[in-house]
Amino acid sequence: GPDVTRDGVRGARPGREAVTGARGGRHRGRRRRGEQPMVPDAEFSSYYGTPVLNRPTWKALDIAGYLYLGGLAGASSLLAAGGRLTGRPGLEVPAKLGAAGGISLSLAALVHDLGRPARFLNMLRVFKPTSPMSVGSWLLAGYAPLALTAAATEAAGRCRRLGSAATLGSAVLGPAVATYTAVLLADTAVPSWHEGYRELPFVFAGSAATAASGLALAAAPPDQAGPARRLAVLGAALELGAYRTMKRRIGLAAEPFGQGRAG
Repeated sequence: GPDVTRDGVRGARPGREAVTGARGGRHRGRRRRGEQPMVPDAEFSSYYGTPVLNRPTWKALDIAGYLYLGGLAGASSLLAAGGRLTGRPGLEVPAKLGAAGGISLSLAALVHDLGRPARFLNMLRVFKPTSPMSVGSWLLAGYAPLALTAAATEAAGRCRRLGSAATLGSAVLGPAVATYTAVLLADTAVPSWHEGYRELPFVFAGSAATAASGLALAAAPPDQAGPARRLAVLGAALELGAYRTMKRRIGLAAEPFGQGRAG
């Protein structure tokens, strides 16, 4: 018989599987008068009606803000560096400020969810490459000072060389800051996140790009916002394409994205 693997059903022979429920029998197009299915449709349940997985203990608003604002900050740093290298100060300045504000609020939301700042600092006591949370904590610890330094030097109008170095450094770490949270979610036991581990980082990258581009388009002069417009189109295409590909690939696990309260 067929084997059910992580990548789907292998070894299935079409036409040899028994069909149950209302689709059973030879007359699939139109049911005969009085015909009733002999086997009811399968219903997914667990022992004693208890959930298969424990409900996450995260605060929904804090974690949503942490994910969204972190992505906005990381992609904004890319726009800021692009504005710096191409001589577009009208794009560079709001992108720097957006990156600094986004990462500050993102860290505040994370610490609020953890309960106290010491819990975040405790995660920096060790570096564990196999742990997305450990890698992410060190990414934030390295990225936040760079983004804040770039914004502070711009606002003060001093230490231009230090500000330029911080701008370029934050742009290097920005893509990882925007996407490591996707790896963090995919590493959990929630099926809809875990099964989408291949496409989820691309979904997050596209979302971060559209968020940062939207902020830049609202704040930058139109004649200097060309890179933001192009990044917005690229981000939207990447996000929608990766999301649709993920839903099609993971099949049943994608149902919560379109049904119930989550949908």
